[in-house]
Amino acid sequence: VQLQASGGGSVQAGGSLRLSCKASGIILSTFRDSTMGWYRQAPGKERELVASTIRSGIPNYVDSVKGRFTISRDNARKTVYLQMNSLTPEDTAVYYCFAHFTAYPTIDYWGQGTKVTVSS
Repeated sequence: VQLQASGGGSVQAGGSLRLSCKASGIILSTFRDSTMGWYRQAPGKERELVASTIRSGIPNYVDSVKGRFTISRDNARKTVYLQMNSLTPEDTAVYYCFAHFTAYPTIDYWGQGTKVTVSS
């Protein structure tokens, strides 16, 4: 199983970015029965869970991004997205997608980080 993250970049405060994370090496039914999401790690800070979505698509967000970020999943494409709006410099971090598949309960899969830089 591999997770390929993309979509990071540099924007000014108030701008938007959309991150994508595509899973490969896994069948669709297994992907559907998964929790997918995004963590981020800012310089000098611990990694924090930003957003996640379970099989039903119900999202969960850290308080600091509620109302600004939207997580969604396209099961047919085996992809999860993170739409980030109204970005602030505090959102600057490396963002990592993760997947937890019910079929493989003891393993969490991680994508490579994608860097998001927000300038004031």
